[in-house]
Amino acid sequence: MTYAHKPPPLGLDLVSVRARPTKADVARLASVSTATVSYVLNNVEGQTISPATRAAVRKAAQKLGYRPNLAARNLAVGGSGVVLYVVPRIALGELPMEVGSRLTTALARHGVVLSLQFETDDDRNVVDAIADLNPIAVTSVFPLTGDAQAAVAAAGIPQIHLGSEQLRALGHLHVTVGEMRVDHLVSRGHRKLAFAYSDVDKLRPLGDYWLEGLRVAAQKRNLPDIVVGTLLTDGTNAARVVTRWVNEEVTAVCAQGDETAFIVLHGLRQSGLRCPQNLAVMGVDARPLGAVSGPPLTSVSFDAKAIVDVSVAAMMAELGYPVEHGPTSTNVATLIQRDST
Repeated sequence: MTYAHKPPPLGLDLVSVRARPTKADVARLASVSTATVSYVLNNVEGQTISPATRAAVRKAAQKLGYRPNLAARNLAVGGSGVVLYVVPRIALGELPMEVGSRLTTALARHGVVLSLQFETDDDRNVVDAIADLNPIAVTSVFPLTGDAQAAVAAAGIPQIHLGSEQLRALGHLHVTVGEMRVDHLVSRGHRKLAFAYSDVDKLRPLGDYWLEGLRVAAQKRNLPDIVVGTLLTDGTNAARVVTRWVNEEVTAVCAQGDETAFIVLHGLRQSGLRCPQNLAVMGVDARPLGAVSGPPLTSVSFDAKAIVDVSVAAMMAELGYPVEHGPTSTNVATLIQRDST
């Protein structure tokens, strides 16, 4: 038997090998011209297109599974179509990688490629990526420092991170978390609080961010000034710091992260003190190990999906893309109550 056309490979049907949907397909379904489809999906300025027509085009594109050609779209908006995501060297739990994974998928729907850059001592890879990839934005969990920050500033591209102005849709997250922590501790009779910094320089901005939120919450509730201390990563000063806090009548400490909270717990054990009887301890970022620490650690967890929704909307708005639904910060942070408080 002779085929007029070559049959599809074994195991595939005609539907599975059909061509991907085109701009013309979207135009037909939305009953508009292909030019209108281009204007809407590439966010071309200077075109008078009604909200109803824009909605019809986007709905048709979504229904057909149409995605604009990446190269063409990037030319339309005048950029490389690459966003850098800087992953910190310091362990911060699963949140950074979960956010990175979700960002990769979410940005791809907008024709944007996420390039993961793992932080190094000299920031060379981030500096080189900015020079070589010409990214349209840089995002990270907390502010960049050193050469990486200088390269972003010199390139004049937006840096979007926890606490940055672009993520204002999250609200004042540090204040929300601060109030959550302070209210929980006050409900247990604590009034004089301490804050435990990590000794890692790159994490200092994140510590400053959480401490500011705690101070705002404490002032609103007429609590004494928060006592501050820095815990060495190797735990060598932990007993001395926690003993000083207890002697100063501090009854609860908020650490800048769960890992720092584990060091506080280590210091209590070394000093022969008990948690929470002598000193309640509270972390933030809800590391899985917190459930089996001694005692199990009270912490604050974050909803990576909600953070990504806000981050993607922020980046799209920053880069001039349309944002149809403004995400909210509802339930971004949740208190995980355990035995350490």
